Amino acid sequence: MHQFQVHPDIRQAQTISTAFYLDPGSFEISREKIFARSWQWAGDTDQVKEAGWVTPVNLLEDFAPEPLILARDKQNKLHCLSNVCTHRGNLMVEQPCKLNDIRCKYHGRRFSLDGKFASMPEFKDVMNFPSDNDNLTSLPLHQFGKWLFTSLKGAQDGDAFFGDMKRRVGWMPFDQFSLRPDLSKDYMVDAHWALYCENYLEGFHIPFVHAGLNAVIDYGNYSVELFRYSNLQLGIGKPGEVCFDLPADSPDHGKQVAGYYFWVFPNLMFNFYPWGLSINVVRPVGISRTKVSFLSYVWDESKLRLGAGGDLHKVELEDEEVVQNVQKGIRSRFYSHGRYSVTRETGTHHFHRLLCEFMNA
Repeated sequence: MHQFQVHPDIRQAQTISTAFYLDPGSFEISREKIFARSWQWAGDTDQVKEAGWVTPVNLLEDFAPEPLILARDKQNKLHCLSNVCTHRGNLMVEQPCKLNDIRCKYHGRRFSLDGKFASMPEFKDVMNFPSDNDNLTSLPLHQFGKWLFTSLKGAQDGDAFFGDMKRRVGWMPFDQFSLRPDLSKDYMVDAHWALYCENYLEGFHIPFVHAGLNAVIDYGNYSVELFRYSNLQLGIGKPGEVCFDLPADSPDHGKQVAGYYFWVFPNLMFNFYPWGLSINVVRPVGISRTKVSFLSYVWDESKLRLGAGGDLHKVELEDEEVVQNVQKGIRSRFYSHGRYSVTRETGTHHFHRLLCEFMNA
């Protein structure tokens, strides 16, 4: 297995080895080392609004698919459970619905909405039954606003990943943010998932790739803040552009903030605009194929299509073009490492350091 190294001093560092993007073994190892050990998108509370509602979730579909259930029990508590019956492995919940309990359609095994085994026909003579193994596996659940995340291998406390974002923009009325399927879209990108993420993590390319975005963002005042498992790119708007009306207790009060661009390791992006939030979930499909889901939650419809978040589709297509060209370029025998801009690529350096940390663990 490759041992990946990126120097902690960005002034001395080289970018992560191209083996990370090209080696099939590293790609396979990343399933358990990176994705199973981090927090992944599970859905939102609107999917389980009332007691009794259950919603199936296919976590990391096409890469490390794990069938799960979001459930709200009769005491109004949320749970994330395995969607696999502990008898013979049948999938149980196929679509969102309201239930009194979870019943397997194969042989009738029943579970309460917190995953505990309830009953099973024709099992009275089975010894040492039921045991804890007959309960549905319960996974950790972290909630940020109305958004829900889970971890297959018990990632570190969710606050270490999401806390800095919550403290920065927690003043927003997240309960008023509504998912708009008509404004949400999936994109298929012919590139390694990490290439897509590292492009997101620097504003260095904005003047060269995004003419429309560059026209509304003050590139000279674009800044990056690094946290343990996340970072923030703060987009300052040019005079006259649509910006946030920040409360007095915001640390950014007095700034013309056009967009908060938060990234959470390894593959989640939260783009806050005056109109609402675009969540980008980056899911590997293959070693050089990636699915990016744009989920739009609208807060103030009057500001849609204005400012930095005015034309996300155009910006996405521009990003796809350059990332797909990088995917072709890193296959060159003449390229293995690059260097970082000390002023503009701290986010990408931070990402590469985390990749090394998780892959080498």
